[in-house]
Amino acid sequence: MTAAIELTDVSHWYGNVVAVNDVTFAIEPGITGLLGPNGAGKSTLLHMMGGFLRPSAGEVRILGESSWRNAGMYRHVGIVQEREAVYSSLTGYEFVRLSARLHGLSDPRAAALRAIDLVELGDAKDRRTGGYSKGMKQRIKIAAAIVHAPQVLLLDEPFNGADPRQRLQMMDMLRAMAAEGRTVLFSSHILEEMERLGDRVLVFVAGRLAASGDFRAIRRLMTDRPHSFAIASTDNRGLARALIGDEGVTGVQVDGERITVRTADFQRFAMQVPRLARDAGITITLLAPMDESLESVFDYLVSR
Repeated sequence: MTAAIELTDVSHWYGNVVAVNDVTFAIEPGITGLLGPNGAGKSTLLHMMGGFLRPSAGEVRILGESSWRNAGMYRHVGIVQEREAVYSSLTGYEFVRLSARLHGLSDPRAAALRAIDLVELGDAKDRRTGGYSKGMKQRIKIAAAIVHAPQVLLLDEPFNGADPRQRLQMMDMLRAMAAEGRTVLFSSHILEEMERLGDRVLVFVAGRLAASGDFRAIRRLMTDRPHSFAIASTDNRGLARALIGDEGVTGVQVDGERITVRTADFQRFAMQVPRLARDAGITITLLAPMDESLESVFDYLVSR
């Protein structure tokens, strides 16, 4: 398949701050996730793809054309930014119809109603967007972005504020768009959203591409890495002796009222600890991972 989005040796800096550092990748039709902690450069990347920022170096191409100051590109591209960019005095219908008119659609009314139905906001279409919840504002922004049936859809944290049912509905809608051969790129810092929606993922850390490819393979890297756990029990020293004898444990340290345990096999450890404690007649009162933040996961991916 032909790449819909291409970045070649792209960097962007704000003064002395490097937000994106020498990034190259290509995205084909389907759903791709842009994953990274806050401040990783995701929004800067999306702003360059959307033509709002000029790359400090390198080239960004959408559907074969440079994105920078390319107004014609928007006939085929839809963009949803993270910030609440709605006109509070307009109703949801008026807001989406305005987008349809700006795109020069022949029947803006029908296009607006169709897009609103896709995001399931028909019951609220005549209410002013200023009274919408955050999740509703996200959905009406998506409706405005898809009103012209774009070939490429760029979404910056699209599920912010949405409740679980709304998330599932929007995910189904995006999957349907991808099944039609469209390209959907969405950013997130939540692993669960990637797991549910993104077949392919680009992982960014500090403006650099840390990993890319099939989400399941990268998720295995995230899981099958060294882990540290904090454990408290009714007999810490007795439990520590039992843990030292387990082949999946690489280190045990008793420190005051808790044990710090290191393991290279997350699943085995999770299954073995309750059994070892039960066999020793010990009750576990605390079992908590110590290194499950996104930053620690990404640091591990970068070190690979």
